[in-house]
Parts: sequence; structure tokens; C-alpha cells
Amino acid sequence: MDKIETIAFDADDTLWINENYFQEAEKQFCELLDTYLPAYQVSALLLKTEIKNLPLYGYGVKGFVLCMIETSHAITGPYTDKNIVSRIIEIGHSLLQQPVVLLDGVLETLKALQGRYNLIVATKGDLLDQQRKLRNSSLEEYFSHVEIMSDKTTNDYRKLLTQQKCLPQHFLMLGNSLKSDVLPVLELGGFAAHIPYEITWAHEEHTEINNKHNFLKINKIENILNHLL
Repeated sequence: MDKIETIAFDADDTLWINENYFQEAEKQFCELLDTYLPAYQVSALLLKTEIKNLPLYGYGVKGFVLCMIETSHAITGPYTDKNIVSRIIEIGHSLLQQPVVLLDGVLETLKALQGRYNLIVATKGDLLDQQRKLRNSSLEEYFSHVEIMSDKTTNDYRKLLTQQKCLPQHFLMLGNSLKSDVLPVLELGGFAAHIPYEITWAHEEHTEINNKHNFLKINKIENILNHLL
């Protein structure tokens, strides 16, 4: 870890709260359709629709709203109540206006690392929504670069490292998703630290890391300071 030069931070559920809002939105969606199917079946169908459409919509609120509309149509039939669609749109608008709540220890950690390392954001999702959240977080001053990706694959990280002129062995990624924030970076030979969040979207769940080399698991973001400073 003494060769780290660039540290990248995931945004949603690493710097600030995100999945809680989606979980609440999904709960409201299930309540809209509770006369058709029980909540667990609605959730399962919604997840299936989301995964199917990821190559088309990518990640973020807008794709989530389109998937809710498609799922409601599949459940209710060709004559979906227009009030259901209107309510889904309202849920989407609410998601796009949620407050940005920083997670504990984030600000203190960034202050401690600023000036010692090149700090960047590497996240995915809707471009405008992620820009809004970063702007409202008051964290922009700590980062030299913000990369909002359509996905987080090994190739996406490779492009980021090339753009940053950083070798993998000098790169550390911090995030809450083993699938998106850890595995692709380890495959490149970089360092990755997993910071579990209380809620994980089902599609991001991954239970095992076979390659322990260059991998850390920490309970709180500020614990990374014990390995760097």
C-alpha cells in the first residue's frame, strides 16, 4: 500500500446514502400493485426486468422508472391504469430530488487524504443525477477528477487508469460493491477495499473473493487511514 498514488471512491452507498431511497421507492411501487400480486412477486419481476434492460438503460433512476412502468404493464395487462403510471413517474421524480446525506466518516477521511494522494470519484448511474448529488454533497473540492461510467467493468477501469496515467499497482478503489468496485480492479492488479453497506441491490451481491491479493475489507471508510497514513 505504500506505492498508492491515486485513490478512487465509489459514490452511492460509499460517500452518501442511495440504496435506501431505491428500496423505499420499490416498496411504494409494490403497494401500487398489491391488488394484483404480493409484494415479493412484484419485486422479483421488477428485478428481472431491470437486469434484462441494463444493456439498454444502464444504471440509475431513469432506467428504474422505465422498468417499473414495464413491470406494471406486464402485471396488469395491456390496459394499465393511467393512475399507476402517473404514480410511478412521481416516484421517479422524488428519487431525483432526494437529499444528499453523507455517510459517517466520509468528510474526515477525505480531509486526511487530501494533498497526500490524487483523489477521484469513480461511479456509475445517471449522469445528471450523479452530478447533482456530487454538487449538493459539498465534496467536489476534494477530487481532481470525476468519472461517471455506464458500467464498471475491467475495461472501464483500464480506460480510467490510462486517462489518469496511473499504473494498477499505484491505484486503490474504495466501494461498497464487490462486483463493481473490487473484482474488476483486482483483475487489473490494482488494490481494492470493500466497505459493506447495510443494504445491497440484489444484482450487486457477490459473496466470495477468491483472490485475496491486494484486497482489504474494512467496516468503516475511515479505517482505510490505518493502511495508508
